Amino acid sequence: MKILLPIIAVMLFSSVSAQIPAGYYDSAQGYTGDSLRIVLNNIIQGHTEFPYSSSGTDVWDILKATDKDTLNSNNVILLYSGWSVNASQEYNSGNGWNREHVWAKSRGNFGTSAGPGTDVHALRPCDISVNSARANRWFATCSEEYIDGSGATGSYFSSTEWLWQPRGEVKGDVARMIFYMATRYEGEGGEPDLQIIDNIPSNNNTLAPIHAKLTDLLQWHLDDPVNDWERNRNDIIYYNYQNNRNPFIDHPEYAMEIWGIYLAIPSIDKESDLLLYPNPANNQVTVIWNQKEDYNIKVMNSAGKVVYEQISTNNSETSMNLEELSKGFYHVVIKSEMEVRTKKLLLE
Repeated sequence: MKILLPIIAVMLFSSVSAQIPAGYYDSAQGYTGDSLRIVLNNIIQGHTEFPYSSSGTDVWDILKATDKDTLNSNNVILLYSGWSVNASQEYNSGNGWNREHVWAKSRGNFGTSAGPGTDVHALRPCDISVNSARANRWFATCSEEYIDGSGATGSYFSSTEWLWQPRGEVKGDVARMIFYMATRYEGEGGEPDLQIIDNIPSNNNTLAPIHAKLTDLLQWHLDDPVNDWERNRNDIIYYNYQNNRNPFIDHPEYAMEIWGIYLAIPSIDKESDLLLYPNPANNQVTVIWNQKEDYNIKVMNSAGKVVYEQISTNNSETSMNLEELSKGFYHVVIKSEMEVRTKKLLLE
């Protein structure tokens, strides 16, 4: 039976402080922008991986611990609806609950492989029919409430665009899980290089390792701040299972320091004066860098070969025509006399 979780349940959740290990984020001090994301990746990568399904400890078992109903320890709380259901009824021939990949597993085509496909920082219990309705929709603001056969969910969708908006109580949770995935998985060791983009792709069936929409996710992050539920969940994952943490729960400010330029919030960080857009792009890409001097732009492929080069002469805005380049990820290195910046670019 599905039970709507009362608001008081959240209020009664044990008020604990996140137990961040001493020194865990020391190496991130002083960094912002892409540099901060790279340092955080070094901190949280290499976590202990668990199987999706197994006779031993697997994702099912971990979610029963991380998403336990604090008013009924036999139940788990479902992400998009807030319903409390019997934890032991895992799939149960479609009558139980299932495991939602918040970063849709088709967005990078990693399936349920160990690592991105089993990372419980971005997996949550979900009602089976609600999960089916969400499918692999992009996260963005929409206005049609999704009514499941069992009742209102508080989540929204669009009948004209491939979009999904989680209920207000977990909008920030979802954003921080997406931020985590884009930071943890950088294309190393055969893992996907996950990227958050700020546009809705025209191809909803793309298998590219991208998710959207960045500005909406940042706004949800601000609208629904971290609470004790998330902090406790982060601690359980770190201390009992994966031995890594979601930095955006421990330090919510990191999200703005990395991606805050997209919300046009002033004085976010010293690297926010550099913009590369659109990203992903087809062939035309613009670099905006508020430099008072000339700078050189080099586009490098995955093998480190320079495949495009251009000089900007005392011009803060420079357009590049990359139509001769193949689809895929590139590194854009932008160098002035005083400093060097690097951005990733996806051509699709």
